[in-house]
Amino acid sequence: MPASIQRESNNTYLLTLSGTVLRSEFGAVQDQTAPDIETGVKPRILAILENFEGWELGADWGDLEFLFSHSNEIAKIAIVGEPRWEHDALAFAGAGFRKSPVKFFPTSQIAEARAWLA
Repeated sequence: MPASIQRESNNTYLLTLSGTVLRSEFGAVQDQTAPDIETGVKPRILAILENFEGWELGADWGDLEFLFSHSNEIAKIAIVGEPRWEHDALAFAGAGFRKSPVKFFPTSQIAEARAWLA
């Protein structure tokens, strides 16, 4: 599955994106996380772009319901991947448009990304 999420300790959520991420798969990840947020959890998202090829072309990525209803509840987002994806990944994550900080780290800096989230 190109998009998966698992809860780790300290409200850190490991989001793994690989291959071409489909809108439906990303929506399933959001649906899986939303109940935790609704109970008061402030997730720290560690997004790992692994063998990443981008997002499904032609999909309706404009559905902003999750962004509007849960964006302010996310504490931080760290994105780890190949530098060629930095600009697109930050834009996709809403860097500069959401209240929580979003930062990109090269693949070699996963430890730094985890430290920044903590």
